Amino acid sequence: MSVSVTQIDLRISPKTVQQQAVEKLREAILAGIFKPGDRLVEADLCAQLGVSRPSVREALRSLAAEKLIGVAPNRGFFVPAMSWDEIEEIYKVRALLEGEAVALFTPRATPEQIRAMRSALDDFKAAMKADDRLEELKTTGRFYEPILSGCGNRIIQEILQGLMERITFLRSRSMSREGRTKHSLREMTKILEAIRGGNAEEARKAASEHVEKACAAAKTVYFEEP
Repeated sequence: MSVSVTQIDLRISPKTVQQQAVEKLREAILAGIFKPGDRLVEADLCAQLGVSRPSVREALRSLAAEKLIGVAPNRGFFVPAMSWDEIEEIYKVRALLEGEAVALFTPRATPEQIRAMRSALDDFKAAMKADDRLEELKTTGRFYEPILSGCGNRIIQEILQGLMERITFLRSRSMSREGRTKHSLREMTKILEAIRGGNAEEARKAASEHVEKACAAAKTVYFEEP
């Protein structure tokens, strides 16, 4: 039995104030405006964002659920300062799971997915030339999205998506190293070329090497920061 279009509400609702607050705060953290260790004071954020305290509080709770920020008794919300051991563990998990995801995705990749990845790399290159760090992060996410959704392993997808905000945060730090984005572009291009060529093991190797080099860049940034 068909459903009449009049029975379905097709209207697209505008973003809520809370959703916009989440996006603005996420961008500020990824851009380094709020740094590890910084407290996120609700009253200050209300003034900066121009929204009510309930909207700010719910936005902070959403980011805490993503583990992009932390919350503690008598301290409130804050940007967590991860130890190098914790950061290195995330990179090791990424290298293993992203390598496997890419290998599984290679024989499944459709021409449409490959075009989407190529488009993401083109936009990454444009963002790199414009020195737009946030756009670099967004386009990197777009590059990996077809891989995660199309690898055929739901558990790998769930684990990596659960780490996604912390992965993106670490990407923002590794890409802050001078010259790193150029290397990232070459490394991701190598991944795509292996996928296009149908070489699963070469794609796995390229994906793992990309994460390992990102880890090395992040380590340099981590120990150079005051």
